[in-house]
Amino acid sequence: MNRRSFIKSSTLSAAAFTILPRNVLGGTGYTAPSDQISMGLIGCGAQGRGTLGPNFARRANVVAASDCESVRLQKIQAVIEKETEKAKGQVYKGFKLYADYREMIARKDIDAIIIATPDHWHVIQTIEACRAGKDVYVEKPMSHSIAEGRAMADAVAKYNRILQVGNMQRSWRNFRRACELVRNGYIGEIREIKVAIGPPPVKYDLPAQPLPKSLDWETWIGPAPMNPFNDELIFMERGGFPNWRNYREYGGGMIADWGAHMFDIAQWAMGMDDSSPVEYFPPDRKNRIPLTMRYANGTLMTHEYNLRKTDSNSVRFIGEDGVIDISRSFFDTMPSKLQDEVIGDDKIRLYHSDDHYSDFLDAMKTRKQPLSTVEIGHRTASVCHIVNLCYELDRPLIWNPEKEEFFSDFEANRRRSNPLRAPYTLDV
Repeated sequence: MNRRSFIKSSTLSAAAFTILPRNVLGGTGYTAPSDQISMGLIGCGAQGRGTLGPNFARRANVVAASDCESVRLQKIQAVIEKETEKAKGQVYKGFKLYADYREMIARKDIDAIIIATPDHWHVIQTIEACRAGKDVYVEKPMSHSIAEGRAMADAVAKYNRILQVGNMQRSWRNFRRACELVRNGYIGEIREIKVAIGPPPVKYDLPAQPLPKSLDWETWIGPAPMNPFNDELIFMERGGFPNWRNYREYGGGMIADWGAHMFDIAQWAMGMDDSSPVEYFPPDRKNRIPLTMRYANGTLMTHEYNLRKTDSNSVRFIGEDGVIDISRSFFDTMPSKLQDEVIGDDKIRLYHSDDHYSDFLDAMKTRKQPLSTVEIGHRTASVCHIVNLCYELDRPLIWNPEKEEFFSDFEANRRRSNPLRAPYTLDV
């Protein structure tokens, strides 16, 4: 065989080898190197453990974590080892802990960062992760202000990164089906949407308590206003979550916490992922009229506190020809036959994902946009921020979704951003 024939034969053999099923190459548990994604986690509290444990730890290589509270940071290692053993049959021992998340982000072998910190940290950590060439999974609400959300979107675009927002209800069948029924006109033109979630945040007013030695309070505060420590912000987990989200300096209350889920479903159903309501009216408590929003097409959306006793967080779509009630615990339609309606392939079909976490990992591999993109997360979070601002200012607000500014309202426009402590900025 001459040299040219040998090279041609070798190339054909190599090509044939590369298309063999991977289980032939490495057994049923084999994962090709190109499929192995390494991840790091920032924020090891209740949400971080929940997102990491049964979700990413079983689907990727979670190799590191960071937290400014040392006890919590140490505990996360046991979570990783337990979940990787379940998924892969052996305990992962290469896990590394970082008090400073920036050291973890600087690692060249980490592909993606999971951000499960309080809302006021999301923008800084997202920008830094994107700048370091990492993809990002960030918990909802995506941002802590309108300006922060836009900065996050700019960072994702500038550094060509993939970002998935933790609005995982979009990956749940009943929510997707409800939105498809609305989009395709099965209950007629939508007259009103009622979104039931909790209240807006309040100004921080907790008394000072002794600072635990395990907590770096300066780091926990980060870019947000400095206030005295109180354990309600970080340690009140007792089967649930700490209450930092109830204070506007660090979170957006239940408006942002659950609104990031329920307003998100309303936006999806209305085809408004790139927009939002254009008018916001504060509640008229004397006449028992709730805070009301209006889309440009005339559809009204109200903030309710409860629609049904069985679930305080839900969405009701009221159309000319029917009603759809949707939450995590119920999916009801009127007429009831809509439950069994077959939505044909010729109808509007929404992005289909059955697993929010796998969807993000797949997007990382294909470099195609995931289900809940940074722009979608930004628009949903913006609705939450404007609702909170409408409550706080107690006056009507007129919003331009294209320019992302309020009409003739200096104070409202100033409040599109939060003041950041030095040296933090929104520079992308």
